[in-house]
Amino acid sequence: MPDRRQPDSPTDDNPFAAPPEGRPDQPWQPRSGGDGGNGDGNGPGDSGGQRGPARWDPTDPIQRRARYALLAGMWGFFFGIFGIPSVGLLLGALALYWGISALRGKPAAATGEPGAPTGLDALGPAARPQRTAAVSGLVTASLAILLAMSSYALQLAYKDFYVCRDDALTKSAELQCNTLLPKNFVGEVLKVRQ
Repeated sequence: MPDRRQPDSPTDDNPFAAPPEGRPDQPWQPRSGGDGGNGDGNGPGDSGGQRGPARWDPTDPIQRRARYALLAGMWGFFFGIFGIPSVGLLLGALALYWGISALRGKPAAATGEPGAPTGLDALGPAARPQRTAAVSGLVTASLAILLAMSSYALQLAYKDFYVCRDDALTKSAELQCNTLLPKNFVGEVLKVRQ
């Protein structure tokens, strides 16, 4: 097609572009990252024998614990919001343990050298997403534990109201329990509605 302009750069990365004039079609090959497409065969994300972008390695206990901390903390927070404080407290405690152990842990392939980095620093470029997951897990775990503890503290502080409400056999008896609550915001939130 003489009216079609070919790119000036020989390192065009468009996989859908037609080959330059006078060059035969070539079968598809995966790109190698960062080397301009010279076809050294290291595979995607590899350049010169070095590992490419960091990937999730399920066999590494530090990465597993960081992800577990994030998931357990998030679910513990949700259970705390939805009014199931016992599950929220359990998941929050687990997330706290996993987050701290992920931040302080040693990698699976530790070299044992005295000057070698430990914990998430030993993972190199893979440490950033794992550190973010572990810290996020610690934050959500703290929130889940705070929600659970505040729920238990509220039940302990207003135990008379909860016992009266649970023992009431009729709606009018349940409404009488509102007199045991204080006249503030907490009392307005907890009181039995008609």
